[in-house]
Amino acid sequence: MDPEKIMNGISKEIFTALNAMGKAKTPEEKLVYSETIRNLCNSLGVFLNLVSDIVPYDEDGEPIPF
Repeated sequence: MDPEKIMNGISKEIFTALNAMGKAKTPEEKLVYSETIRNLCNSLGVFLNLVSDIVPYDEDGEPIPF
């Protein structure tokens, strides 16, 4: 699968879970949403770490000066 599509999907799920957590009434419901959001953020972090490892290099494998 395309990593960009996966990251966009995870981001949308995080946004949806945050909205649902805002509407949750009980602490138990909020706990479930917070754990879901934490797991989704961790999953998104895997892709962001991968991108940060790849981005500093150009097509020739040379570091990109910033």
